[in-house]
Amino acid sequence: MPKIHSTALVEPGAEIASSAVIGPYCTVGAEVVIGENVELVSHVVVSGRTTIGEGTKVYPFASLGLPPQDLKYRGEPSRLEIGRRNTIREHVTMNTGTEGGQMVTRVGDDGLFMIGVHVAHDCIVGNRVIIANNVLMAGHVEVADYAVLGGGSAIHQFTRIGKLAMIGGLSAIGADVLPFTTALSGGTGRNGQIVGLNIVGLRRAGYTREDIANLRDAFRLLFSGDAIAEQKALMVERWPDSAPISDVAAFLDTISSRGLVRPGDDVEV
Repeated sequence: MPKIHSTALVEPGAEIASSAVIGPYCTVGAEVVIGENVELVSHVVVSGRTTIGEGTKVYPFASLGLPPQDLKYRGEPSRLEIGRRNTIREHVTMNTGTEGGQMVTRVGDDGLFMIGVHVAHDCIVGNRVIIANNVLMAGHVEVADYAVLGGGSAIHQFTRIGKLAMIGGLSAIGADVLPFTTALSGGTGRNGQIVGLNIVGLRRAGYTREDIANLRDAFRLLFSGDAIAEQKALMVERWPDSAPISDVAAFLDTISSRGLVRPGDDVEV
């Protein structure tokens, strides 16, 4: 039997795994599914069609699965799917999806969501991300595996953050950020600017010196002309067997309507 505190309110119909813990003053809606070894510490609200994967821990005053903050939303039966072993700290908000985003907001596995993070409707967040305090993700944002978003950063709707990218604290990002790069606000780019590779992240993830050197050369080639598609083709031709460069090429295959964050004028990647 799950351990449910006497002050918690669990609506009939909620599916709660036998090893789950529902702490004091939590509220769990009728359509919620909570997996094994999930812990809601206290004062957590889980609503709507929300699924929380095994081993996830949710801290006080987090709000998960309430309706999207989208004026087009008309009560359609959208969902929030949270993966396994996530840490969701105090005052985090994650909303359900909308009809304009395949009806689902999805969070992967093993993520850390620090205090005050907002994950808006239709966001797709990958595995092993680190999202620092008070990060704001607008609707339809995509954050790939191993990305790190610095505290207080804000990500414009429909923007994509690539694998192992790092966003500096207090940055406003309004266009797609390439995998393996570090991006900040400022410079001449109104949507942010690339300031280099995420060298620390690459090393920690086990990429070799050769991988890093090839990425640096590939980005110099990519931004050496205005026609990104042509430069991408040259990049793939030159490094056909490089896994990280293949990741970059795949990311470039689907640039969003927001465009691409580029290096600052005084930055050499």
